[in-house]
Amino acid sequence: MPPFPTSSAQEARAALAGRLRELRLDAGITGRELARRCGWSVAKSSRIENAVTAPSDADVQAWCTACDAVDQAADLIAANRQADSMYVQWKRLQRRGMKQLQEASTARYERTRHFRVYASHVVPGYLQTPGYATALMGTIAAFRGTPDDVSEAVKARMERARLLHEGDHRFATLIEEHVLHHRVGDTDVMAGQLGALLAAMALPSVSLGVIPTTAPREQVMWPLEQFTIFDDARIHVELLAAKVTVTAPGEMDIYLRAFARLFDLAVHGAEARALILRAIEALH
Repeated sequence: MPPFPTSSAQEARAALAGRLRELRLDAGITGRELARRCGWSVAKSSRIENAVTAPSDADVQAWCTACDAVDQAADLIAANRQADSMYVQWKRLQRRGMKQLQEASTARYERTRHFRVYASHVVPGYLQTPGYATALMGTIAAFRGTPDDVSEAVKARMERARLLHEGDHRFATLIEEHVLHHRVGDTDVMAGQLGALLAAMALPSVSLGVIPTTAPREQVMWPLEQFTIFDDARIHVELLAAKVTVTAPGEMDIYLRAFARLFDLAVHGAEARALILRAIEALH
């Protein structure tokens, strides 16, 4: 497993490792004895205890058994899975295709009332047209070598987009201007997508801001990784290789402050529409 890129994941791994170490100390055994009882190397015990290697569920079960603490195994396995979910490679998430990933997130989207989304690479999923989503997902499936269930995944994404029109959901969206010019699909697909953004601006649930390429970057000096804030409970960050879930208050605060500063850089209303119309004109 690669090093975790955020403190949230690191802290979760360190906390689990600390609890496992306490179990060993409470049992009064050394790392060597624990390794003997578990049937693995001393080095493996050390790596797990120092949060260098993430244990499997079976490893946690074996550790608890060796420390005569089987009653704590279920809770520690749950903590292990939670830590594991904070950094998940896209290859793992999409190993059965993209439809399942779209459907798996539906419940969270339905529960969330206030979305704050910063889009630095592509148009956010809930604002995508079928043509744009099809072109984008097709590229992703080919690049990552995942099963090609693009048509089913697009249908699931469009179904989830119903939340734009239902309930009291609010979508505060910030898009870097270059996203408007980044070609996904052919000219007709892009024209349709940009037109859909103009239409979305009229929805009461949507606040759409565009950050001009000419905006001064004294406070936030560069486009950041794409991220979504779900209420004030969690943040999903999209990296090239993985999705990172941020829940640590201190780290969440960094993204919340970044969103606020990016919001100040964005233009809204007529100015945002002008930038989108300019991107449409540039297609021809």
